[in-house]
Amino acid sequence: MTKNQSSLLEKIDSPEDVRKLKLEDLDVLAAEIRDLIIKTVAINGGHLAPSLGAVELALALHYVFDTPKDKIIWDVGHQTYAHKIITGRKNNFHTLRKFGGVAPFPKRSESPYDVFGVGHSSTSISVGSGIAEAHRITGGDCKVVCVIGDGSMTAGLAFEGLNWAGDREQDLIIILNDNEMSISPNVGALSSYLNRIMTGQQVIKFKAGVLNLLKTIPGIGEHMVRLTKQAEESLKAFIVPGMLFEEMGFRYVGPLEGHRLDNLVKNFMNIRTLKGPVLVHLVTRKGKGYPFAEAEPSRFHGVGPFDVETGRSTATPGGPPSYTDVFGGAVVALAKETPNLVAITAAMSQGTGLSEFSRVFPERFFDVGIAESHGVALAAGLATEGLLPVVAIYSTFLQRAYDQLIHDVCLQQLPIVFALDRAGIVGEDGATHHGLFDLSYLRSIPNMVVMAPKDENELRHMMKTAVACGGPAAVRYPRGKGEGVSLDEELRVLDIGKGEVLRKGSDAAIIAVGSMVYPSLEAARLLAERDIEVTVVNSRFVKPLDADLLCRTATETGRVVTVEENVLMGGFGSAVLELFQERGTIPAGMTRIGVGDCYVEHGSQKELREQQGLDAQSIAAAVVDLIDGAER
Repeated sequence: MTKNQSSLLEKIDSPEDVRKLKLEDLDVLAAEIRDLIIKTVAINGGHLAPSLGAVELALALHYVFDTPKDKIIWDVGHQTYAHKIITGRKNNFHTLRKFGGVAPFPKRSESPYDVFGVGHSSTSISVGSGIAEAHRITGGDCKVVCVIGDGSMTAGLAFEGLNWAGDREQDLIIILNDNEMSISPNVGALSSYLNRIMTGQQVIKFKAGVLNLLKTIPGIGEHMVRLTKQAEESLKAFIVPGMLFEEMGFRYVGPLEGHRLDNLVKNFMNIRTLKGPVLVHLVTRKGKGYPFAEAEPSRFHGVGPFDVETGRSTATPGGPPSYTDVFGGAVVALAKETPNLVAITAAMSQGTGLSEFSRVFPERFFDVGIAESHGVALAAGLATEGLLPVVAIYSTFLQRAYDQLIHDVCLQQLPIVFALDRAGIVGEDGATHHGLFDLSYLRSIPNMVVMAPKDENELRHMMKTAVACGGPAAVRYPRGKGEGVSLDEELRVLDIGKGEVLRKGSDAAIIAVGSMVYPSLEAARLLAERDIEVTVVNSRFVKPLDADLLCRTATETGRVVTVEENVLMGGFGSAVLELFQERGTIPAGMTRIGVGDCYVEHGSQKELREQQGLDAQSIAAAVVDLIDGAER
């Protein structure tokens, strides 16, 4: 990169600066932005491939539209790094995903250019429709642009939004960013040329004039209008796959080549003047501009730190396996001995550890795309016919299927296993991705068994237990590596609703669940150095609780601290407190440790756990405060 090229991005602090550039300069700027994204993600980790694929799109949108007056709503938001860089966050971009730094996804409080906070998919069309309607009511004058990926289009919410927007005939532009489809240069060039013509104002006016003229011809006018429209639709169907959107009330434009800035800008300038709902089909390449990401877009979709020159991870090799990998091995082992076991995921076969299952049992594996509600309802249908579905979904995404959990699964007591990966604090992906609500929303549902392992070995036994329990069961486990314990060769079924005592003491009791068991054991060790001896209980189950064990522990020690990596409201500690109240065994002192009534921001898991008081030192301090308070 020459000196002149390297200085171009330095001049960009807002989209207004981008709009001052000549069209031919945008390609240079795109290259500089890609370089910054690659170097930053190589250090911080992040969503590399999606953001590299949307650099030209972000530039063209801000170049043509008058942002932030015109509204750009990004779907999911993992493709917005270029958008962030040119909207005033360039100088802080090195803090991306760091504690207190630039957020990993669009965030309203971070920038006026972030029109809507996102992190889960398929919301942009509905949100954009709401914004467009608001401006119709208030008399506002702005363009509304929704950017949605082809993967996000698999969700029902996206089609609900399309159905509404097409029927309302409001001014709304939807950009379908398709990074899975490829088109040859000839087809791409022809398509771009046709769409530039078809979106030009002279052509629009000419078409309208011709149709009006035909309608005036006595006897045959209306028939000729129908023939003309049929001929136009046949031509479109032959050239472009847009009939579905046309039938839903949208003017379809595309497919356009998503990395040709000159074509994008010219088309967007035409599209900006159109009235009514428009859908623009854009074809891009995930990982564009970085060969390793282009070759392995799935691996570089969400990636940890890596070496730019080789594309290899810089993470220290070795160590314990991840909970995800342990789950993946366990479900394959269980499937070998359980012929009716099937597995379902929602566009996350690799992320949830089901890649090996899909290879070994391709006929028993279902990837439903970004459609969690459908995935759970599909599981319900499978279960009614004697199959045993294991539904592997990140904790934060299972929230999207809450109604199906209640109505379709638990009400009918169907034997379905829910494997909730990334439960608790996930780290750098932040507030939209933390799995901090599942204990609360799952334990409130009748017929659901809820459990959380203290380590990777217990996870394997819990999977066996969930498969054998005969009804709805959820196993939630954290992101990251396990504790490094040895794995039992044979999987066994645990007693439903039975915990275990890991350490005995008389001064107080720590009752922990899941990822908080080992920090609680460490807290007990720290307390022992101060001559404070505590009992540590691994509850294992959040529902049903081991009532006898927990009440006996409360009676013996008189002071209880519950610890969970979940929100306090309605969570594990609340369940224990409710149990004590029902049994009339409320201890003299009790403290619940968990996440308060807040959204946890982004940062490393270690930083965020310390912030929320979920580390060993904080747990020990809470025990000391409880004891001191009781003695005063």
